[in-house]
Amino acid sequence: MQFFILALATVLALTPRPTNATRTSLISRAHKIAVKHSTGLARDLRVAFAGILISDPQSSPSQKAYCVSPSSSTSSTSSSNSSSWAHPSSSVSGKASPTGTHSPSATPSAPPSPWQPIATYSGATFFNGWSFWNTADPTHGNVQYLSQTDAQNAGLAQINSAGNAVMRVDTTPTVSINRSSVRITTDLSFTEGLVIMDAVHMPTGCGTWPAFWSNGPNWPAGGEIDIIEGVNDYTNNQATIHTSDGCSLPTSSTSQLNIQGTVVGGTNCAADETGNQGCGVRSFSNTTFGSGFNSIGGGVYAMLWQNSGIQIFFFPRGSIPSDIAAGAPQPNNWSAPMANWPSTDCNMSSHFYNHSVIFDTTLCGDWAGSAWTGSGTPGQEQSCAQLTGYSTCAAFVQNSGSSFSDAYWEVSSMQIYQYQS
Repeated sequence: MQFFILALATVLALTPRPTNATRTSLISRAHKIAVKHSTGLARDLRVAFAGILISDPQSSPSQKAYCVSPSSSTSSTSSSNSSSWAHPSSSVSGKASPTGTHSPSATPSAPPSPWQPIATYSGATFFNGWSFWNTADPTHGNVQYLSQTDAQNAGLAQINSAGNAVMRVDTTPTVSINRSSVRITTDLSFTEGLVIMDAVHMPTGCGTWPAFWSNGPNWPAGGEIDIIEGVNDYTNNQATIHTSDGCSLPTSSTSQLNIQGTVVGGTNCAADETGNQGCGVRSFSNTTFGSGFNSIGGGVYAMLWQNSGIQIFFFPRGSIPSDIAAGAPQPNNWSAPMANWPSTDCNMSSHFYNHSVIFDTTLCGDWAGSAWTGSGTPGQEQSCAQLTGYSTCAAFVQNSGSSFSDAYWEVSSMQIYQYQS
């Protein structure tokens, strides 16, 4: 109505001394102008409020209005790389999606977490902040660890087309003594924290002994936490701690420890009292290590280290908690851990401190070599001696380079968090 009156006044003002007939014509003209402007206003209002209108369930199909959310956007240092799982803004740049299909198209939302990242390793910058070990293997393996330059020149340490970090064993057909491999250690050290690592592949096969672990100074005084470890064709991960004297598990009961694994090697965790064995837990699941892990596209391992104890968690691909995917971990909401070492009979602060994180793949050595003729462990139905036809692990390593094509880590990302109260 207001448009009609305004239009009429405008037309009359522009028409000098109108007659009655002219007035009738002018009123009709003003009406058309008002209708036209009203329609334009309605259209403009629909455009202006399109972002906040919601669908009216009682409206006819031709009259529904929908809220259109703004498109999500994330910053990245490279247009070809995207995050394997979302990270807080303080994370290191250069993240990349793994070869699996779990990479989200948008950052999931989650409640704030008291766990804040102090370091992130992923994508094109994954190897920044690591030192490459290039001296003799302390576990007496048949490997020659290479410096970063030598490993990258040999193609044993690289970022692949998926943006994942790959660390592999040399597959030269024959070697005279030791086979080249990679071992890396973070320059950062920390006391207590949460380590979360996403991998799509780990080394597997006879002769291999891969590990993902953390270690303190003056071994075993500063403690060792083996997050992922196993040998040969094993499919069930074994997590272990090694300590100085005076640390033990309060029980070997799976139910009392509330774990998804079995205690192996006893409850005494002291390295020098157990022949360096420590106290370990073997997972119930045959997809937590080696070929079993690789067959499901890997997953996420988490190591939670607090004054109250140490826990190891594993989440298969497709079952990764949303808080991890959102970069806001909430360990209190996770399912039961694979392994658990409570502080009941182990003072955490005196047995674990100043840890660095390590990836390595050795060959043979103290464990894989001694297990060469053994069988019966999950995944190892036949011994490697039977499977390969070689009586010793060392002979196999020296003469069967092509057998190590699956002896590689492919890691999407790793983060170290610490609790911020």
